[in-house]
Amino acid sequence: MIMRILGEGQYEVTEDHLDRLNELDAALQSAADADDDTLFATTLSALLDAVRSYGTPLPAETITPSDLVLPDEDTSLTQVRELLSDEGLIPG
Repeated sequence: MIMRILGEGQYEVTEDHLDRLNELDAALQSAADADDDTLFATTLSALLDAVRSYGTPLPAETITPSDLVLPDEDTSLTQVRELLSDEGLIPG
């Protein structure tokens, strides 16, 4: 799966790590639902760190569609709330 972090780049993440990423996504959804800015920021940071850790960065010159686009760490709760669907940022 190709994941893009806005303003940063793309990462190829294998399906082996999707369960952990979905756990973090669910926690992010919960923080947004609770309107908890502090927990939201911490969880978004953990989700992005996990993508960076588990993923292999794609070269900047590689142009490929992203399966998923994640906000950068500076994105506010209000902005991310607009992006969240019923399944969170990571469907599944």
